[in-house]
Amino acid sequence: MADYPLAKFHFSVDWGGTKIGFTEVSGLDVETEVIEYRDGAMPEYSKKKMPGMQKFANITMKRGTFKSDNEYFAWWNTVKLNTIERRDITIKLLDEEHNPVVVWKVKNAWPTKVQSTDLKGDGNETAIESIELVHEGLMIQNE
Repeated sequence: MADYPLAKFHFSVDWGGTKIGFTEVSGLDVETEVIEYRDGAMPEYSKKKMPGMQKFANITMKRGTFKSDNEYFAWWNTVKLNTIERRDITIKLLDEEHNPVVVWKVKNAWPTKVQSTDLKGDGNETAIESIELVHEGLMIQNE
């Protein structure tokens, strides 16, 4: 039996809203910022590089637009000065039997942007809306 990389098209998102399928999730990036330091007595003429703070990309989730479904905007409308409804989100890459293979756990997410579908008179696509989330941490687990 050949060992193949995982396909990325079978996934689920638990986001604290209606259980509905998402068409795309992006921004599952983590980065460690670099601290550069050099004191004047160092024998090398280059800076020392040390690990700094962690940085997480914004996550964008896209899904079809449904009649009478306003959950993206309802969550976004909880944003007030110094208060917000924060949610922990779980994103799962699934195998053929719908079991999680890779799990991303997002901590304290809240919406920074909601984008409605674009409209096109001669289009032949589904209406897609997106939400952009900021968060305070991303854990990756391989099952």
